[in-house]
Amino acid sequence: MTGLSVRTKLTAWYGGLFLLAGLVLVVINYLLVQSTLPDPARVASTTVGSADALYGVQAGTVVGSPGVAVRLLSGSLDEYRSSTLSTLVVGSAIALVATAALAVLFGWLMAGRALRPLHDITSAARRLEAGKLDRRINLEGPPDELKELADTFDGMLDRLAESFDSQKRFVANASHELRTPLAVQRTLIEVAMADPEVTPELRKLGTHLLHTNERSERMIEGLLVLARSDRGLHARTPVRLDEVTASVVRATAAAASAAGVEVETRLRPRTVSGDPVLLERLVTNLVVNAITYNAAGGWVYVEVRGDPALEVRNSGPVVPPEAVPSLFEPFRRVGSERTGDTRNAGLGLSIVRSVAQAHGGYAEAQPGRRGGLTVTVRLPPS
Repeated sequence: MTGLSVRTKLTAWYGGLFLLAGLVLVVINYLLVQSTLPDPARVASTTVGSADALYGVQAGTVVGSPGVAVRLLSGSLDEYRSSTLSTLVVGSAIALVATAALAVLFGWLMAGRALRPLHDITSAARRLEAGKLDRRINLEGPPDELKELADTFDGMLDRLAESFDSQKRFVANASHELRTPLAVQRTLIEVAMADPEVTPELRKLGTHLLHTNERSERMIEGLLVLARSDRGLHARTPVRLDEVTASVVRATAAAASAAGVEVETRLRPRTVSGDPVLLERLVTNLVVNAITYNAAGGWVYVEVRGDPALEVRNSGPVVPPEAVPSLFEPFRRVGSERTGDTRNAGLGLSIVRSVAQAHGGYAEAQPGRRGGLTVTVRLPPS
């Protein structure tokens, strides 16, 4: 059961307070009219006495005794008094109900007008994402409490945007600066291992260092791609997603064969607007992950169509449903955090999600019925 909205509550308060004020006004008006109207018995006695004195005869001789005349006149005046008060009450009640209905209508409209800035703030907050902090309210109006709230919210967004941009620049710059020493380190290890007089122990150590260096290079390259996609796209070109996917499948055929995994494709023509390099990296990460986290004799199914634009399914170990959302976070894998798996850097699905968002789409995943994972990428048409 959902609660009442603020607009409904304000309207109820407006209507209720107006109805209460109207009831008080009707009661006061009723009491004033009641006290103003003369007493029937007194008016009747005064009128009969005045008639006797004026004509020098008893008015009662016409209709009977003076007491009868007083009672008849008093009854007529009492009936008139009751009719007047009843008419006043009925008319006031009808006017009160009609005016209360108008008050509720105008209260609803005024509450909506007063709360409109809050709806703008809520809409802006819902549209915010880590990579899209360019939304602002820019509320115009008098310097009241709502204007102050909107300006405070805009100021907070400015600070958040600056913080995120600074973080992205740092990641990109740090990743770029680390590529050179890693490349130098790899070259020195390869030169040392090329020496024919190197001992088996040193060769084993060099092989291990090369694997570690290769993993570090993959992680640095992934961070650079992630930082680039998080900054958004500066230019877009039409990209045939089916052709990019076919190229990636051909490039990973050797790895799939070595892992004993069969790759099946169904590629329909699909054109999207975006960056061909980033889109190729998105497809590569999905296909490589599907091959890597699989089982011998397993399968990978890659499909390109209208909606979703890309879907990659694979067999493999069972993935708990509660672990699926964390797979899109950097350095996260099923059953481990930053350590325990040296095959990849743990940035694959993070890059997929970031690239999809940079192209105006999104990526989602769900576990397969008999193991493995199904990842779908939805992209807007070109």
